Amino acid sequence: MDIETKIDLIKKPPTEEILVEEELRELLETNEHPGHYIGFEISGLLHLGNLVISGFKINDFLKAGIKCQAYLADWHSFINDKFGGDWDKILKAAKYYEKAFKFFCPGVKTVLGSELYSKNLEYWRDVIKFSKHMTIARSLRCMTIMGRSESEKLDLSQYFYPPMQAVDIKEIGADIPHGGMDQRKAHVLAREIFPKMGWKKPVAVHHHLLMGIAKPIELKSKDKLEQVIASKMSKSKPWTAIFIHDTEEQIRAKLQKAWCPEKQTESNPILEIVKYIIFHETEAFQIERPAKFGGTIQFENYEELEKAYRNGEVHPQDLKNAVAKEIAKILKPIRKYFETDKEAKECLNVVKKAEITR
Repeated sequence: MDIETKIDLIKKPPTEEILVEEELRELLETNEHPGHYIGFEISGLLHLGNLVISGFKINDFLKAGIKCQAYLADWHSFINDKFGGDWDKILKAAKYYEKAFKFFCPGVKTVLGSELYSKNLEYWRDVIKFSKHMTIARSLRCMTIMGRSESEKLDLSQYFYPPMQAVDIKEIGADIPHGGMDQRKAHVLAREIFPKMGWKKPVAVHHHLLMGIAKPIELKSKDKLEQVIASKMSKSKPWTAIFIHDTEEQIRAKLQKAWCPEKQTESNPILEIVKYIIFHETEAFQIERPAKFGGTIQFENYEELEKAYRNGEVHPQDLKNAVAKEIAKILKPIRKYFETDKEAKECLNVVKKAEITR
């Protein structure tokens, strides 16, 4: 595969940013199969935002010949009090994540943080050395990477989360750290400090953060990214999420209550699902309606749908019904896998029974 085709795959939506494209080109010119990594805290059930959107991008990387790794960050999950800091639950839930990503992204390698760190004195030395190039204030400004704000009361371990995440990139051998836009600060930190450590500066790729289906949260801050992070689909706010195990009936019921103002195309989570998920999987999106309401209508691309919705030619209820049907179709294979594979089902049950805490 030629370099331009690889770059097109990497730039393909849901990618929103590459830091920076020229460096990516240079990397691909010198390394046919560079290393990639994307990290995940181990907490609750997976949903459209973390498995599907991330998985789409991982699969694009795999098609481009990139060596992809899904990093199951158990230590980070412990630091961030996931599962109430219960280490046993975190490790058991990590198996569920491993099963999901290996099914959805055939070819991805999964790496458990505690296995990477085990008896690895050099890693912890590097964390301390890296931290010498940071201030407490800089670490605090990075707290959005773990879903926390600068105003929260934090324990000491949480200040080490950003340097640990940055050093993970080197330890796992990743040329391309990848994550949602909420992980941008950690990757910028790595790009800034790695050269000071004598390490190669990584090329960061950030994908779109899928909105939750509830009404967007309005912050006093004018920072657009902070607004996006506050309103993203989140397992810690289950009413905002479509989980990968939801049936069509459950999806339909959730979407009935979803935020979808008539004629409003900006910050509309149902339209976001169509744009970033449905049109990623299909070349046409069909909305079935009774003849008295205009009959069935089909859209060949997202832009056509957005225009029609803005003009009031598509009603929110009809849009929601069509989206529920399509999402159920997309999720059916992975939902069936967790219903029929014995080990995968056991892993899912562990997560369902565990108390999910923020």
